[in-house]
Amino acid sequence: MAYVEVLLPTIVVALIFWFVMRAVFRVDRNERRAEAEADAQREAMQKAAENHEKENPSAN
Repeated sequence: MAYVEVLLPTIVVALIFWFVMRAVFRVDRNERRAEAEADAQREAMQKAAENHEKENPSAN
């Protein structure tokens, strides 16, 4: 039982660290995904605007 008392704080701190790091990595992954989607959407809108300008040059 003495070993459990000695190792328990280390195990608890390790688990807390693991959960925190897991959360950080998930947030980073989601942020990168959202940024990539926003870039793709921005590029699509830019291409659509360029196509519209080519089709209707008198609109400007």
